[in-house]
Amino acid sequence: MRDAYLVGAGQSAYGAFPSESYRSLFRTAFEDAVASVPNGVETDDVDEAFIGTLGVGGRQLGLSGPAVTEHVGLDGVPCTRVENACAASGFATRQAVQAVKSGMADVVLAGGFEIMTDMSSDATKYWLGVSGETEWERLSGTTFSGVYAQMASAHMEEYGTTREQLSRVAVKNHANGAKNPHAQLGFECSLEDAQSAPVVADPLNLYHCCPTSDGAACALIVSEDVVDDYTDDPIRVAGVGAGSDSVGLFQRDSYTGVPASQRAAETAYEMADIGPEELDFAEVHDCFAIAELLAYEDLGFCEKGEAGEFIESGATELGGDLPVNTSGGLKSKGHPIGATGSGQVVEAFKQLSGKAGDRQVENPTRGLTHNVGGSGGASVIHIFEKETEVSA
Repeated sequence: MRDAYLVGAGQSAYGAFPSESYRSLFRTAFEDAVASVPNGVETDDVDEAFIGTLGVGGRQLGLSGPAVTEHVGLDGVPCTRVENACAASGFATRQAVQAVKSGMADVVLAGGFEIMTDMSSDATKYWLGVSGETEWERLSGTTFSGVYAQMASAHMEEYGTTREQLSRVAVKNHANGAKNPHAQLGFECSLEDAQSAPVVADPLNLYHCCPTSDGAACALIVSEDVVDDYTDDPIRVAGVGAGSDSVGLFQRDSYTGVPASQRAAETAYEMADIGPEELDFAEVHDCFAIAELLAYEDLGFCEKGEAGEFIESGATELGGDLPVNTSGGLKSKGHPIGATGSGQVVEAFKQLSGKAGDRQVENPTRGLTHNVGGSGGASVIHIFEKETEVSA
């Protein structure tokens, strides 16, 4: 099976853009990705495309993938829309890697997009809610903030996790997002601000929740047979893992972990032949502050129940042992559902290419991206590794 490589990645800004469409945002991301390829790439080179989107708001419910790829000049390129809630473009990236590894394609586009800010708050809640368990969660009035609040409460009760530790996630990610020109909430916040914000779903407050966002992101995955045509500094897709689980939180045995992420991590580490201690940075799915803390434990960054102490230690800050969410994460960078997973890949590409600006990790070799759908119904992980040369 062939190796797959990440040779370019780009994104639009994330935020609220009433003058933009999903097509125009995708064009911005695509052009940014193409421009990032060191030796250049032509649209004629692309063999296939996988595009993630939930389809928030009802626009172009069918064939939304071809709608954006045709718009950027990929006429005739086979395109598949991928929907796995918030993990849509993470799974689109996985599909791109599989297409390359299988030998069916040499150059594949993986991307995603979403427009989320052109609807009323009630409509937005509806479209977000369809990724939860429909009969017993959404239709009974449960929101995602309510679901994650249950997870936070359970973790606090079982392990002594505190509201202050939840708030430290927000402080760290806002500090990183303030260094990211693409971030929607690109400002710093104090611990006092993050602790005193209005309650959304107890124990979660406003600073513990990510925003809704418009945005798009793209990545270009190529085979070992052609990687030399595109870059002299290859970034290998060293490991990929995915998992699924019950869509409804109430259907699971525990509220203090995400089994789909645990299974995805095990597979990705095994494929990459590394352990979590060998990572230099990670982008994890922090739709709510508790989600980042759960990710620390699910991905093996710390022991079960120790996530609160781990965030307090400073290990996940820039300059720490394992910087997490250098982009600002979903909390600060933003969360355009279909673009979130591929947006994490953009950050991995920037970090491993040494182009992350003021948030650059020092001399990174390996990074991980972790993208979750719903409250854990799906999870996908990629491990990217910088190589000095490609094996023959």
